Amino acid sequence: MWPAFSKVSNVFTWVTLLFYLFSFLSVQVSVSVELQEGTQTGTCKQLGNCKMSFDKEELKKRLTPIQYEVTQEKGTERPFTGELNDETRPGLYKCVVCGAELFKSETKFDAGCGWPSFYDQTDEGAVTMTEDSSLGMIRTETTCSKCGAHLGHVFDDGPKPTGQRFCINSASLKFDPKKSAKKEEPKSEL
Repeated sequence: MWPAFSKVSNVFTWVTLLFYLFSFLSVQVSVSVELQEGTQTGTCKQLGNCKMSFDKEELKKRLTPIQYEVTQEKGTERPFTGELNDETRPGLYKCVVCGAELFKSETKFDAGCGWPSFYDQTDEGAVTMTEDSSLGMIRTETTCSKCGAHLGHVFDDGPKPTGQRFCINSASLKFDPKKSAKKEEPKSEL
């Protein structure tokens, strides 16, 4: 009786090991596919090549606690709480840390997810996309290409023309409304 139990136990052990090996390999393949589609291997902070860098203590003084948590510690604000989620005026969305232009109001749309959503960045390369395997899932993190501030994530469920949904924390953005062109009054020469 014991030898039969031993064989069953060995088969179970091998099946379990093969299952874990297959799971590991399938995760590695999906990461490789993700990286081949334009996702970089690290943020400029991780790679040490940011165009701009800031002292952490200076940032703690300049940013609000939620802005610091989101941009420097990869935090996420609660959905539907960000002040820019319902912003509809024309303008530019800039990095709250360095002021880099990231998104235009023309590309903003209501995804119903609770965070500002955009289907494109201002210019190719304004936002860096890197693989993020935190929280037990594989996602694509977005960071500011100039200073490496964490912005949010990008998903492939957005509208045309890109099919992308940049899901961005309000706390990582500063909104710069477009100013209406003022007509100058002619000056009298008296």
